[in-house]
Amino acid sequence: MQPVHQSKVSPATTLSMEQLCRETAAQRYNTREQSIAVTGMVQFQASYEMRGLTPREERFVCAFDPDGQFLHLSMR
Repeated sequence: MQPVHQSKVSPATTLSMEQLCRETAAQRYNTREQSIAVTGMVQFQASYEMRGLTPREERFVCAFDPDGQFLHLSMR
């Protein structure tokens, strides 16, 4: 897949996506939400990926559909 640079979700939706990603990662990694670092977001033709790190340097990716609905969390 090739990244697409034009954003289709609103800034408010992007913030909601980041919050949900942090909450989900904190629960999965058994840590505080405030300690989760979201490091970036990439848009593809049919999805978004939000990448991050835990305090223990564990990497993860939250996937969202084109409308910003959460799909899953992947450990990397």
